[in-house]
Amino acid sequence: MAFGRVKRTRKGFALRIPAAERNVLRALPGQLRGLLTEGDAATDPVVRRLFPSAYPDEPERAAEFDAMVRDDLVAQRMQAIDVMERTIDATRLSEEELVAWLSAINDLRLVLGTRLDVTEGMTELDVGVSHEDPRAQMFALYAYLSYLEEDVVGALSGS
Repeated sequence: MAFGRVKRTRKGFALRIPAAERNVLRALPGQLRGLLTEGDAATDPVVRRLFPSAYPDEPERAAEFDAMVRDDLVAQRMQAIDVMERTIDATRLSEEELVAWLSAINDLRLVLGTRLDVTEGMTELDVGVSHEDPRAQMFALYAYLSYLEEDVVGALSGS
């Protein structure tokens, strides 16, 4: 059986990501970093999606919880971004590095999905975006990241 972009090996995980795809991926972590450092949950639905409220019906408790965990969550996301940037051209990753990639890819999908109003049950057929649609490239990137995330999860789980 042929493998996609990621495969578990005895020495970690082999990455078979073509140069053109790596070039697309290369630009994404920096964009996510900017959103995490400059975004505002009060005004940006993407930031709200990345940091959902633990207590949506209790603003005071939500603010207290957010104050306690937000810095740690941002630090974890930044660490994943750093790993992805540092290893973007690698042909092999450790499990720890691949888990960081998974985290960054998932966050990137959340960002795009929120910007595109993608819902959980939506399929490519539901989207119905033509090539002329200005969002077509964003939908294509969302689909690619979904495929890559599935491939990473499969490799991590031994599938």
